[in-house]
Amino acid sequence: MSSEKIKTIIVDIAQPQTNIEELEHRMSELESLVSTYGGVTIVRKIQRKIVPDYRTFIGSGKLDEIIALGDELWAELLIIGNIMKPAQIWNINEILRKKKSKMQAWDRVDLILKIFALHAVSPESKLQIELAAIKHMGPRIFGMGMELSRQGGGSKNAKWQGETNTEIMKRHLNEKSEFIREKLRTYERTRSLHRVNRKRKNLSTVGIVGYTNAGKSTFFNLLTQKWVLAQDKLFATLGTSVWKVYLDWLDENSQKNTENNQFSYHQWFEILLNDTIGFIQDLPPDLIAAFRSTLEDSLEADILFHVVDAHDPWIEEKIQIVNDTLDKIGASQQRFLIYNKIDLLTYEQKNQLKSQWKLIVSSVTGEGIDVIKQFLYQTFSKNFY
Repeated sequence: MSSEKIKTIIVDIAQPQTNIEELEHRMSELESLVSTYGGVTIVRKIQRKIVPDYRTFIGSGKLDEIIALGDELWAELLIIGNIMKPAQIWNINEILRKKKSKMQAWDRVDLILKIFALHAVSPESKLQIELAAIKHMGPRIFGMGMELSRQGGGSKNAKWQGETNTEIMKRHLNEKSEFIREKLRTYERTRSLHRVNRKRKNLSTVGIVGYTNAGKSTFFNLLTQKWVLAQDKLFATLGTSVWKVYLDWLDENSQKNTENNQFSYHQWFEILLNDTIGFIQDLPPDLIAAFRSTLEDSLEADILFHVVDAHDPWIEEKIQIVNDTLDKIGASQQRFLIYNKIDLLTYEQKNQLKSQWKLIVSSVTGEGIDVIKQFLYQTFSKNFY
């Protein structure tokens, strides 16, 4: 991608009763997604509608207005911050093409998939993105209408003679999807063997989950000293990072012996931490399902650390989104909230949080990490001693 920022217009459709604060939150998150992709938002448009337009979602009048504005400002992308029907996004792009606009239109899921594709490193995450894209884009191809409805060519002896182009494309995508699923099943079997091996070694595991950009990877780095990618961007982590944490703590008896000037000793053992992809609002079930395998290690974990941004004004809503997503993918183990980024709180806010909650931390300064390590020690030491 070029280092030059992609000029982007963002549009959101909301119900008439949606309050200003929620609208601003949605638009700010959409802007953050655009920035993560490498774009810069040059225009924001909010439209209140009870029912989206059947053909273009945002309506022909509003679309004409946006196209004129995009042409004037040399915009390259039009992002609609909703999940649209395949025909709607295709219709918008057809109108853009016919009007010779430089813009291309994506919906929210298109944008997230593009971000995933940019950040994917492992072969498995790339396959998951490809599968998710087929699920999201496939129906759009099938709904293109007359352009793809003509009969496919080929000789009289061709195996698939008589299929329409749409049917050929659908069959090709189905075959491609099954090929990817089989490859993903190979990775799943490998991870399953690894989990069995960990169980044999009596290794307890902790899954780190949370809303995207809550500071999960920075928290993971602080606990493990394994410096995985941690950026102030949405979806900086796509795969799963697994690393050991060595817990070394003086137990109560050792502490008493120390006070009595008797010989004392440290007890220590190791556990595993899994860092995973962050969650976000308004993801369709198919997209969550496509990334379920990256969460498998956390789903098999003994407990979950749910990392939240203590400084986020939308903290309660984001906690609920993560909990709902975890419920959808079948995570049933105990969850513990970790209030992160306390270095961003005022002195009064921090003291109030301390009076209400034990597990608080600054992954930047390290404040509170000893309490969290002690909590882990007390939680899992019974498995070893």
